[in-house]
Amino acid sequence: MRAPGSGFTIDPTLPPLALIPARGGSKGVPGKNLRQVGNVPLLARSVRAAGAAASLGPVWVSSDDAAIGALAEREGAGWMRRPTDLAGDGASSEQALLHALQTLAERGPLPELFAFLQCTSPFTRPEHIDAVVMRLQASEAAMAFSVTPWHGFLWGLDGGGHGVGVNHDPSRPRARRQDLAPTYLETGAIYAIRTLPFLAQGTRFVAPTLPVPIDAPAVEIDTPADLALCRQLAPLLDQAEGSSSLEISP
Repeated sequence: MRAPGSGFTIDPTLPPLALIPARGGSKGVPGKNLRQVGNVPLLARSVRAAGAAASLGPVWVSSDDAAIGALAEREGAGWMRRPTDLAGDGASSEQALLHALQTLAERGPLPELFAFLQCTSPFTRPEHIDAVVMRLQASEAAMAFSVTPWHGFLWGLDGGGHGVGVNHDPSRPRARRQDLAPTYLETGAIYAIRTLPFLAQGTRFVAPTLPVPIDAPAVEIDTPADLALCRQLAPLLDQAEGSSSLEISP
């Protein structure tokens, strides 16, 4: 099926594919995507979770880095060689996703939707991916993304730098936490997106959006402190999740 005016052919029988952007450079944590958590490189953790997800088909890693590409292929994923002009600090994940989809479209039809996964979330499990993908498939939304419920009192700042209640009114008696309106924290781990709307708009947040709560910590590795924290959490979370099979030799 060729989408009218899009130039892309969509095959609704194809399973969703997984796209994992993983560039070689990172100022916050040099070589971040190859760093190990629980004796497993971050990239390998994402590829293995995607490969074990029942809802997904092919897994592709978009990278400018040969070491990352080689690891992706050893783990059973395809390596999409990303141009260097899409791998700098100013390049967005969306640019990498667009490049990957456009490249794959030259080889054949695209699936109706795809999953965008981030290596910086090391505790993503296959069932998390399946939950987000299947919720999108069963909905009228254009994209779905992983969130975790947030039960705290959120504050912002006004123009003078003074505190302003975001999900509560501090001038009124303090509400019980369970009486607050539901809010969710984006985990940054999993995004399931319908292909044609994404290609048309170039943003992961194609409306209408669907937050999908998952039972995982919203931990993203952007600093050395984040990496250290995840390394401390890994023995507990990997064991609790039955992920000891993740371990490989350093």
